[in-house]
Amino acid sequence: MVRVEHVLDSWKTIRRDTITAVEEFPATEFDFRPTPDMATFGEIARHILDAGDGLTALLLAGEDDFSLPERRARMKEHLRNVPPGAGASELAAAMQASIDERTAALAAQPAEFYAQIITRMDGQRVTRLEMLQTIKEHELTHRAQMFMDLRLKGIVPATTRRRLAKQAAR
Repeated sequence: MVRVEHVLDSWKTIRRDTITAVEEFPATEFDFRPTPDMATFGEIARHILDAGDGLTALLLAGEDDFSLPERRARMKEHLRNVPPGAGASELAAAMQASIDERTAALAAQPAEFYAQIITRMDGQRVTRLEMLQTIKEHELTHRAQMFMDLRLKGIVPATTRRRLAKQAAR
């Protein structure tokens, strides 16, 4: 059985590493994109922040059908007031505030909340806990894009540095 606490703790860890990537990426290169058809590093960071805030806000508000086209407009009501083109420190602070606030609110929900069946963006019927897992996995996917950008700039992501440090300590 998947426990809510585990999902929230895992998401906090993912977010911590996302924030580290934002802080370590060259501030003057947030407009970097590996290919013309990909999002910039800054756009990906902002997307992670907005999607996490918007989707969890709707989940907490009792939204039960995320497949409706109006979902995007309703999500915008819950986005943080971070200006376009915000720098690393502002984005990192907003990401930290977001994960702190959202995980606290989600941790306060009763077990029944997570057992309710809702409709995900793709039309699949899932529990609220499974939707939370989807939101976390969404961030993980985009964090991987950010890590690729870091590597293209010659920066080793924090997760790799931790693993290498553990291996060296053996």
